[in-house]
Amino acid sequence: MSVGMGYLDGPRLSRGFYAAADWVAASRDELNRINVFPVPDGDTGTNFTLTLRAVADALRALGDASLSDTADTAARAALLGARGNSGMLLAHFLIGFAEGLRDHATASAREVAAAVRRGADTLGRAIDEPREGTILTVARDAAYAAERAAGRSADIGAFIRNLHQEAEEVLARTPEMMAALKDAGVVDAGGKGFVRMIEGFVRVLDGDPIRPAVEPVSGDAVLPAAMADFDPERDFQFCTEILVRGVPLPPANDVREAMHAFGGSIVVGVVGDILKIHVHTDTPDAVFTYAERWGAVTARKAEDMRAQHRRLVHVEQRQVGIVTDSSNDLPDALLDRHRIIMVPLRVTFGTESFLDRVELKPADFYGRMHASKELPTTSQPAPAQFIRAFRAAREEASEVVGVFLGGALSGTLNSAQVAITSAGINGVHLVDSRSASLGVGLLALRGAELAEAGWGAAEIAAELRRVRDQSGFFLTVDTYDNLIRSGRVSKGKAWLGGLLDIKPILFVDQSGRLQPIDRVRGREQAIPRVLEHLKRRLTPKPKALRFGVVHAEAPEIAERVRNALQAAFQPREIVVGPATGVLATHVGVGAWGVGYQNEDGTPEHDVG
Repeated sequence: MSVGMGYLDGPRLSRGFYAAADWVAASRDELNRINVFPVPDGDTGTNFTLTLRAVADALRALGDASLSDTADTAARAALLGARGNSGMLLAHFLIGFAEGLRDHATASAREVAAAVRRGADTLGRAIDEPREGTILTVARDAAYAAERAAGRSADIGAFIRNLHQEAEEVLARTPEMMAALKDAGVVDAGGKGFVRMIEGFVRVLDGDPIRPAVEPVSGDAVLPAAMADFDPERDFQFCTEILVRGVPLPPANDVREAMHAFGGSIVVGVVGDILKIHVHTDTPDAVFTYAERWGAVTARKAEDMRAQHRRLVHVEQRQVGIVTDSSNDLPDALLDRHRIIMVPLRVTFGTESFLDRVELKPADFYGRMHASKELPTTSQPAPAQFIRAFRAAREEASEVVGVFLGGALSGTLNSAQVAITSAGINGVHLVDSRSASLGVGLLALRGAELAEAGWGAAEIAAELRRVRDQSGFFLTVDTYDNLIRSGRVSKGKAWLGGLLDIKPILFVDQSGRLQPIDRVRGREQAIPRVLEHLKRRLTPKPKALRFGVVHAEAPEIAERVRNALQAAFQPREIVVGPATGVLATHVGVGAWGVGYQNEDGTPEHDVG
């Protein structure tokens, strides 16, 4: 391009995209740093860069061509190469832009302005849940303002500069439109990527070299993306993308409506025989399977945004990573804070099967259990799930410690061992918790603390086994139905217990087996009796003691237990939360349990 251009053609458009791709790539780290919306996973710069790189590569392969063919090639390449939410939105802008230039060998400033506006409109229609303050606002407002300016000058260069100026001004206002941006003190990363793309075109006009847009971020710099909160109860876990080839393809609106059943942040693009889907979901495999009805799935991707955020928060390579299973009953926020990777067990209602805590959160589990005529069942994770988890942990750490549901209670530990052997994964140390629920979770939590203190994997595994052998887990149930089904109690004993309002007190013994150790009449007697058993096992009172209280839809009882434990023992910590599907399946509604972890004694490693 040159100053004073009266028209845009294919070669000039290609040169603009080459510069735009390089200029956005030079800004990649800065865009990643400020990426706090819709999920603070720190990859907007990377995704925008890779999408524009796909456009530039396709245009270089095309060579000189008409404006219409060049724009169509750019749009198709963007859709094929789109990465992440920002890449998909950029692809939609280019799809609309190409439609606006259809059958044009060249275009005037007015025609280019109309195509840019069409691109902004197409982008807006592609967003499932539009939010002001994003790339949508920047593209739309800048396009409309630049379109008005195009009526005052026939110069393409003047139009591009005006578009850039308007986009910069709109971008500067984005923090006032969205609380997440204002709280983090940043502008929208996707909107800034869009501005950088236009600025690449301006730099071609001005003959400016492409240099990094910002100085490298120092190790002490604050990363807004890392400081932003990733809420596991609100935000979906996997950024999922699927590329489908087929003829005919369904309308984008139909695909978008179908994707609502799987998640949010949905963007769908259809060009010719290409269907590209972007969705944030907890169930990527289900999305992949569903998409097969529309054609041949030729590419698929599911990136763990929670893991991406953990890597932002903890940039350094860890020595040891911790992996546990979903029976641990630790809150998701605690797992994320300590970078503990969770492998889900499976919960089945009739013919429907769900990944515990991923596809079926506790509230959803209890809703289904109340509505179901049949009691649910559980099953251990497949070795393939452990292989993925161990490999993900090894990407973040040199070694791994796995803490899992007791081997006497489940085949989960054995499945983990099979995974290590079959996949030849080195550096993984397994610990049999010989416990359940928060008996597992508290051990995993302690392992994460030791890893953060710099312990080696073998030392952590040995220390966890030492702590395990002086810790325990109590459990009491309110009804017998689930225990009968699991074979823990006979129908005759359950009938008599129910008749007399007898509540059993169970204990996971040192071999890891669940044994009845006491019984009380009426639920009100259960709390003081469990406290009596705890005091006998914890005398003299340990100095380093923590508890976990878990409940199956019994929050009031759990709070009373927590208060009683605090008054009696003054522990260092009490973790309280709902039982997830794995435990609740076997104990039923109204059950509650207490895990205690005695960390007193002389560890093999001095944490100083």
